[in-house]
Amino acid sequence: MQAGLRVQSVCAVLSMCVLVSAAPARSADAPSKLVAVRAAAMVDVVGGKTVRDPVVLIEGDRIKAVGAGLAVPAGTRVIDLGGATLLPGLVDAHTHITTTYRFLLKGGPMHDAVTAHVHARKTLEAGFTSVRDLWSKDFIDVALRDAINRGEVVGPRMQCATLAIGSTGGHNEDVEDLSPTIAVGGNSGIADGVDGVRRMVRFQLKHGADIIKIMATEGAGEGDNLVNETEYSLEEMQAIVEEAHRYGKKVAAHAHGADGIKVALRAGVDSIEHGTFLDDEGIKLLKARNAWLVPTVAIHDPKDAAQELATNPGRKERYDLFRRASYEGFRKAVAAGVRIAMGSDSSVIPHGENARELTWMSRTGMTPLQAIRAATVGGAELLGWSDRIGSIAPGKYADLIAVEGDPLADVSVLERVRFVMKGGDVVKNELRSSLAGR
Repeated sequence: MQAGLRVQSVCAVLSMCVLVSAAPARSADAPSKLVAVRAAAMVDVVGGKTVRDPVVLIEGDRIKAVGAGLAVPAGTRVIDLGGATLLPGLVDAHTHITTTYRFLLKGGPMHDAVTAHVHARKTLEAGFTSVRDLWSKDFIDVALRDAINRGEVVGPRMQCATLAIGSTGGHNEDVEDLSPTIAVGGNSGIADGVDGVRRMVRFQLKHGADIIKIMATEGAGEGDNLVNETEYSLEEMQAIVEEAHRYGKKVAAHAHGADGIKVALRAGVDSIEHGTFLDDEGIKLLKARNAWLVPTVAIHDPKDAAQELATNPGRKERYDLFRRASYEGFRKAVAAGVRIAMGSDSSVIPHGENARELTWMSRTGMTPLQAIRAATVGGAELLGWSDRIGSIAPGKYADLIAVEGDPLADVSVLERVRFVMKGGDVVKNELRSSLAGR
C-alpha cells in the first residue's frame, strides 16, 4: 500500500513538472496584443496622396500592417478616430527643447534643466515625435534624451548636438554687451584652431552627442558684417567634419551669412541651418554636395518681432533684411530642388508651436505636400532614421498623429494636432474617438 502511494506521489510530481515546463511554451505561442487605429483618411507621404478609410495595425511599438479597409483580427483593441486624417509623426530637425532664451544670467542651465521636460511634452503633444536638438548647455539635452528613452519623462525621440562648437567671441559665447570682467561658467563649446576643434568634437562625443553642430557664423542678432562674416576658417571646419564623420556622426552648420554657408559646405557639412543669406553659388554647392537645408523661415514672422521692435525700433532695418533674404533664398532653394528638412528653431518660436514653420514653408514657395514631406520623410532621412520613422509603413515605429481637416489642402491644420501616438502609446487624444475590443 505504501509502495502504491509512493508511485502515485511520484507520478503526481512528474505530472506537475510537465505542466510547469509546458506553460512557458503555451505563453510564448499566445498571440500578442494588437491595436488598430482607424480614421476617415490618411496622408500617404511617400505616394503623395490621400488614402480613404485607413486601418493601421500595431503590435507593440511597431506598425504591423496598414491599408484601406484592412481586416482587423478578433480580439484587437480598436481606436476609431472618426472623421480625422492620419499622418506619420512629424520630425523637427532644428529645436532647442532644453533652452529658454534670455535665461543665461537669470537662472542659466539650472532653469533649463528643470523646464526641459515641460518643453519636451509640449513638442510631442504638438505632433513632433522625433527631433534634433541643436545646442544645449551643460549636456542637459543628453540627460533629457536618456530620461525619455528610459520612460521617466514624456517627450519625442531625440538626437542631441550638446554644446555645439564655436570660436572665441562667436555665437556660442552669449556674452554680447557683457563686461570683459564677467566670466560665464559651465561647458561652453568654445574651441579654436585645428587641434582645438578636433579635441572639442571628441569631448562632445564622449559625453553623448549624436550630432555635431558648428557655429559657422554669428547669430541673427549679433555681428555687423552679415553677409561676409565667418567664424571659422575652412581648415578648422574641415577638421570638425573629418573628426565627426570618422565617428559616423553628421555635422550641422548654423550659418546665416553667404560666405559662412559656402565655407561650411566646402568643408563637407551635412546640413545648413537657417541659410538666411543663401545665394546662387550657395544653392549650387548644396546641390553638388547633396547637403540639406533646414531653413527656419517662420522665425521671421512679423508678429513675433513686434514686441521687440516696439522697444528697440533701431533693429527694424536689420530684421527686415533678414526676413527678405530668408524668404528669397528659400524660394530659390525650393525651385532648384535642394533637399530641405523642416526645422522650427524653437525656442525662438515658442515650444509647442513648431508647426508654424510648415505653414510658412507652404506660403513661401512650397506646396502643402512638399512642406509635409520636409517634416516626415525628409526629416527622417536627415536624421538617418528612414528605417524607423517618417512614414506609416510596416516595421516602422507606431508614431502617428491625427488632425481635423485636409492637410494637403491647408497645411496649417497641423498647427492643431488632435491625436498623438508615439511607439504605440497614446500621448494625446482630443478627438471624439471610440475604443473597443473585437
